[in-house]
Amino acid sequence: MKLALAQFEVQRGNPFANLKIIRALIGQAKKQGAQAIFLPEMCTTGFDWQCNLELLGDAAAHSAQIGKMAQEFDIAICGSFLEQTESGRAANTLYYFERSGSVAAQYRKVHLFTLFAEEKYVQAGEGIVTADTELGRIGCSVCYDLRFPELFRKCALDGAVIQVLSAAFPHPRLAHWRTLIQARAIENQCYFIATNQCGIESHGSSVGEVHYFGHSMVVDPSGEILLEAGEAEGVYLTDIDISLVAKVRDDLTALNDRKPELY
Repeated sequence: MKLALAQFEVQRGNPFANLKIIRALIGQAKKQGAQAIFLPEMCTTGFDWQCNLELLGDAAAHSAQIGKMAQEFDIAICGSFLEQTESGRAANTLYYFERSGSVAAQYRKVHLFTLFAEEKYVQAGEGIVTADTELGRIGCSVCYDLRFPELFRKCALDGAVIQVLSAAFPHPRLAHWRTLIQARAIENQCYFIATNQCGIESHGSSVGEVHYFGHSMVVDPSGEILLEAGEAEGVYLTDIDISLVAKVRDDLTALNDRKPELY
């Protein structure tokens, strides 16, 4: 299966511009034979939360446009978007749209990034999500979740063979990004698909300018890096073979050899 990871500089508070960019990236991926495309975190709006609160009423329509693109281009699309919760608050939500445009998975970010005061504006998710897709069973995660290994283990135990992560990881934490993605793939013996923003975003006086480093990655169940982008915007492609998951788990039975009663 051919996958595309599309990293780009999200235009802060400008869904119209971001949707136009996303559409162009999807077109590039489809022309190159991709069956699925993975997008970064909050890729229709960015992180201006005061502005995002004003955009909440249109958030569902923006996500619906992504679903229509999946159907139009006959490609699965996965990314994190602004969402309005049932209580009217903002959520940072990962969607997986099948090629039909239907929603296969919807996951609200559980671990909110306190360094950027995300908890002041965002309603945290209350559950871990795995879902069956045309690619295989996926586990869902968003950015800061990467630092919490329990989430990924639970996904693996629930049958996930692919872990997807939409992110906005900035400098100076590139070493953390690489190390944790490989570790999560190795310890759960699954494919790990992680798409990151690139470019610069201003977070105001409290945080200042943030430089997202890109380096979107795909790591296989044995920990081999199949794809690592640089910092430039673009569509990056690789192939995966889901049958490798079962082979790796059969060859090294770490998941079966756990002692959960002792942990």
